[in-house]
Formats: sequence, structure tokens, C-alpha cells
Amino acid sequence: MTLLVLALRLAGAQDAGEVRGTVVDGRGGEALSDVIVQLVGGAYRTTSDRTGHFRIEGVAAGDYVLTVSTVGYHLVKRPFHLNAGETQDFEVVLNSDTLRQTTTVDVQASPFETVRQDSPDALVLAGNDAKNLGSVLADDPLRAVQNLPGVSSNNDFDARFSLRGANFSQIGLYLDGVLLHAPFDMLQGENAPASVTAFNGDMVEEMELHESAWPERFEDRTAGILDVHTRDGNRDNISVRASASASNASVMAEGPLGKHKHGSWIFSVRKSYLQYIFERTFPDTSIIFGFEDFQGRLSYDLTPHHSVTLYLLDSYSTLDRSNRSTLGVNSLAGAAYHYTLANLGWRYSPGEKFLVSTHAAWMREKYDNTNPTNNPLGSGFYGEWVANGTATWFWNSRLPLDFGASVRQIRESGDSFQYNNAVTNLQLLDHSNGDAAHSGGFAQQSWTGLEGHIHLVAGARWDHLSIGQTTPLSAQASAAFVLGDSTRVQLGWGQYVQYQELALLTSPLGGRGLLPARSIHAIAALEQRLGARTRLRLEYYNRADRDLTFQPLDYPRLLLPGLTVFAPPLNPPYVNSERGYSRGAEIFLQRSSANRFTGWLSYAYGHTEMTDGVTLSHFPSDYDQRHTVNIYGGYRIKPTVNLSVRSSYGSGFPIPGYLTKAGSLYYLTTVRNQLRMPAYFRTDLRINKSWTGNKWKLTLYGEVLNVTNRTNYIFDSFNGYNATTHQAYLTLDTMFPILPSAGIVFEK
Repeated sequence: MTLLVLALRLAGAQDAGEVRGTVVDGRGGEALSDVIVQLVGGAYRTTSDRTGHFRIEGVAAGDYVLTVSTVGYHLVKRPFHLNAGETQDFEVVLNSDTLRQTTTVDVQASPFETVRQDSPDALVLAGNDAKNLGSVLADDPLRAVQNLPGVSSNNDFDARFSLRGANFSQIGLYLDGVLLHAPFDMLQGENAPASVTAFNGDMVEEMELHESAWPERFEDRTAGILDVHTRDGNRDNISVRASASASNASVMAEGPLGKHKHGSWIFSVRKSYLQYIFERTFPDTSIIFGFEDFQGRLSYDLTPHHSVTLYLLDSYSTLDRSNRSTLGVNSLAGAAYHYTLANLGWRYSPGEKFLVSTHAAWMREKYDNTNPTNNPLGSGFYGEWVANGTATWFWNSRLPLDFGASVRQIRESGDSFQYNNAVTNLQLLDHSNGDAAHSGGFAQQSWTGLEGHIHLVAGARWDHLSIGQTTPLSAQASAAFVLGDSTRVQLGWGQYVQYQELALLTSPLGGRGLLPARSIHAIAALEQRLGARTRLRLEYYNRADRDLTFQPLDYPRLLLPGLTVFAPPLNPPYVNSERGYSRGAEIFLQRSSANRFTGWLSYAYGHTEMTDGVTLSHFPSDYDQRHTVNIYGGYRIKPTVNLSVRSSYGSGFPIPGYLTKAGSLYYLTTVRNQLRMPAYFRTDLRINKSWTGNKWKLTLYGEVLNVTNRTNYIFDSFNGYNATTHQAYLTLDTMFPILPSAGIVFEK
């Protein structure tokens, strides 16, 4: 009997098969450890080891589905049949929840490099880092950017940010090759500092922040560039994701397009409940708004050399405070903002030496604001048609030439009103109406030599606005030197031009004589690689700005001698009277890995000083923050749990105006921007937990904003002054207290 049992066991062992393979990250090919691997159809389960390998032995013959999953990544399902005694090998590519699902690896030279590698001062943000930093409450991709080194944002309510002492209006936001104007859910035409990014973070593939000396292929901005790329849908299978949180609910679906799967589709519908949180947390503010949007992207390969994409976005945000009894005649009671974008792209690659990419886009912004009696406070329209094209010619693999041109047809109009005590006493504050064509072009030559140890880039561009008075030329150059295997030196210099807003050029407060703003950038950086996925970087930067538009007479102040009060006019004009500089240094330590720990620690010192040519005064910029610390860390504790923390400290922006403080009271003074906001500090904690079934995946997101419950303040408004005592009155609002939030995502 014993011999019979042994014989049966031996026969069973000989019939048993084996399933083995490797799991890698789709973005870069890093081996993924602690990933759950199981076979649906039998009780077989294991996890990948430190090298990404897995092995399941003793598998009986039959039909199975190999499922591979870990927190933060799409669930992968591979059906297969295993014969008796057979061994099957799998190479599984996992893609982050925010990246497109593919079965191939996106090979990268380094996790710190941009795709083109022509920018000396760029930061890359993608995958789980972008998702975790976007926050559960807002799920906003630009809020993820706010925590990058060199970026400042002391405002819990606003998706926009400051970069090295510059306002967000000086930063170019590109989406799939098109410069956007105001792609936000917001209260347009008002000073309320609240906004949410209109495009969905789950459809964003990657974001590149160019902080200084960027390539001349980017146009019409003087302080920085944020280049955002959306992702394609899944070309293999149809998948659906439904998510809900305290602030919004959404459904996103994606799948292959066409019988032969030569393309893909992806669309998302989102509805916000953010207004209910704001209304209960901040019942007296004007930032209580909600939004809804639809987004979609189609991509299709017409031939192996031709591909087309179509991206659509339609977003609508509203404010309703009509039930407030304390609102004044000029208070904002109702508002609506409608944003639409359509972007058609075509990519042509006839061979290895030539590549062409073109875009035809249309965008529209429309807003209406009303007071408590439903009379207009302001309205506006912005529309733009865009056509651009870029091409790359490879003289050889080390010598690419980039060139391109763009045309933008812009139309903008708007009105703003004020009522003097009664609705019948109406005063027009501002009016604009006009159209213009903006055209430009660039050429850029790159060269790599000495087996990749030297990389040089030089480029130039021209720009013209049809109602402008100049056709400025600008240039850029950069050099990167690799010393040994781990040390890099980067140098960059560039000139940049930004035309004034069309609304300002056609307004009586501005005029067509306003010149475009200009800037000159210079950077020098030393970077030490501490292994393949860790770096320490030290950087010095300098930016010189001139011809900035400014209102020298916009704030009340004390005048010398005699300390009399200067009372500003109701509508002070804009002139090109401001110039200045921004300079400083940044140091950060960063690790980029799909396993275990990822994140950075950064410190930035900056000084942004301005000079007004009308009053001959010198003062800090409105966004001058001397000390900024940004910290982020993410850690996959086990296959189903990820913990992340983000922390930001800012020493404080100036309170705009001529103010000083004695005790708890504010007073007018003779010097601008000398009084600063209190220091800002906020730490958020987030945990992601996933559960995987045979054909589905469920992820729970938990987050606590401001875990230390620190009271942070934001400047709201200047409310007047006493001409005799010189006492000034202003409002500082508080921002988020400690605030828990949760969300859930179901994927099938």
C-alpha cells in the first residue's frame, strides 16, 4: 500500500506544471517586488521577490487567469491554459493607475530626465507620485506640482502656484502641445483665490515643470513652463473605473478602438461636491463653488507612420449664494464659468530621420457674475483658434534639428460694473473688446558628443502680435557635462517674451501701446547621482524681468514729507513701469523608485525685488518668499498598502500694499510690500489600501489634511483706512483646519 501511495504522488508530481515570470514597472522597466500574483481557477498565490521574479509550482493542468496586482497599479489579467507537466513563463508589465495600460516597457535613460533631454532645469512628475500629491479632497494634478522643489503655494484653495517669485500668469501651461489660457473651474473676473484644474488627473500621463532657461519651442511666457501630456486608453481590453469621495464622484472608461485595435478611447465624467465641504467649513467666504466636466481622448494609428488624436474637455463651474442675507449690492451672489477645449493632433514619422507633429485646437472661456438682485457685476468671453506644428530632423543620432511655427487667433471681451449704493446707480469699471493674431516660430539644434558626456543645445525664436508694436527675437542655449559616471554640471541661459493679455490691450486702463514683458534667465546646477535612482542637486538661478505691466497708483499710502495720505483713483492705469530680478539657490535630495521609498526633500532660498519707474520705489515682489521647504515621501508598506506624506513650509508672501503693523492694528506706511503674512506650514498624511478579486480591484484612499491642525492664513481684502489716524483695515481668512477625507475607486 505504501508503495502505491508513493507511486501516485510521484505520478502527480510529474503531471504538475509550473508558472513563473517577472513583474516590471511600465515606466522605466524597474523590477517590482512585493506584487501579488495569483491564479484564478485554483488556490495558487505568491508574491514577487526583490528582483521581480515569481514562481508557482505544483500547478495542476487546466485553464487559469493569471492576475497580478499591487496598490497604485492597474490590475493585469492574463488567461492561459496549462498542460500537464508544462512550464509557462510570463513577463508582466504593470502600469500606474494614472498611466496608460500597455504590455511594453517605456525605456528611459534616467527617471530624472525629460523625454527630449533639451531642458537644463526640468522636473518630471508622473505615476503614483502625481496621484498621491494631488490629494484625495481635490484630486488635482496642479496641486501635485505645488509640492515640487522651487514651487510656492501658500493657498489651500487655489490650484495655481508661484514659481521663483513669479505669478502663475507668467507660467505657461501646455496640454498636449497647446498653450492653454485659463483651464480651471473658478470664479473668473473676481479676486476670490479659488480654483480647481479642469482636466482630470487620472488622464494625465506625465508633467514636466521647466523652471528656468527652457527651450524656445515654448512660447509667450517669461517665468516657467508646465508641459502636461494626457494618456491614451487601453488598447487591449475595456475597463471601467468608478470613484467617489467627499468632494466628487466620477466614472472613467477606456478600451480599444477598431476591429484590429489600432487605436483606443478613454472618457471621464466628473461631478463635484466640493461646495458642500466649503459651505460647512467656510460659511462666509465667496469660494463656495461646484463643478462638473466631461473629458475624452481618441487615438488611432492610420498607418504605421500616421497617427491621430482628438482630446475634448468641457467644464462648467457655478456659485450660488443667493440665500445669504448679509450680502451687499456689490457682493458676488451668483457666478458661472464655462470652459471648452478641443485639440486635434496628427503625428507623422516617415522614417527614422524625420518626425512631424501638428495640432489644431479651439478653446473657449465664458463667465457671468451677478449680485444679490441678479444684476450684472461682470461678464466676459475668451476664444482662441490654434494651429501649430513642430518637426525634428536627425542629421544623425547625435545631431537632431527641431523647428516649428504656430498661429493663434484670439478674441476677448469683457465688462465689470460697480453699483453706488443702489442698483440704479451703475458705474462701468472696465471694458475690453478686440481680436488679434499671434504668430511665431523657432529653430533649435542639439548635439551630443564624447559618448554622451557632453550635450549642447542652442535655439532661437521670433514672435509677433498683430496689434503689438514689436516683433521680438529671443534665444536660448544650454550645456550639460557628465563627469565620470555620477556627476553632472548643467548650465543654461535664455531670453523670453510674453505679450500682454488682449483684454488689457483693448481696455482703457491699458492700451495698445503696452509693450510685451521680457525676461532673461541663467542657471548653473551641480548634480550628484547616488545610484541609478537617487540624486542630490544644487542649483543657482537668476531671472531679470523688464517691461512688466504695473499699476503704480493702485494702493493708498503715506507720502513724504508731512505724511499725508495718497488716495488712489478708482481705476488706476496699467503701464510698463515695473522691472526687477529674482535670484536664489535650491538644494534637493530625490529618490525615484517604484519599490519601497520614493520622494524628495528640498529647500529653496529666493529673493525677488521689483522697481517701479513711475514712483522710483523698490520693493519685494508680491510673490517674494525667502524660504520654502517641500517634502514628499511615499512607501509601499506591503502589496496592498501604500503610505505617503507631504509637507510644505513657506516663510510668507508680502501683504500687497503700503502697510505696517503695531500690535494687532494695521496702519498705512510709505514703503510697499514690507508687511508679510505669517509663515505657512501644512502636513498631509495619506494611506491607500487595495483589495483584489478575480476580475476586479477596489482601492480605498484615506487622507488627513493639516494633521498638525495649524492655523494658516490667507490675505482676502483691503477694506479701507482712516485718513486721520492712518489706520488700515484688512481681512485675513483662515484656511483648512485638520480635515479628514476618504475616497474609493472600483476598477473592473
